[in-house]
Amino acid sequence: MLATVLIVVVLLMLVGALPRWSHSRSWGYGPSGGLGLIVVILMVLLLLGRL
Repeated sequence: MLATVLIVVVLLMLVGALPRWSHSRSWGYGPSGGLGLIVVILMVLLLLGRL
């Protein structure tokens, strides 16, 4: 259950990190860098068996 919720949240963040809207074109690597950090943390937790 928790893994499904996390997958959905990460997918929504991935869509939100794409610079497709005019107001988000100047944000740079901030949103995708934050998303990458969350993905790395989730991968470490999966490898350690904590998730």
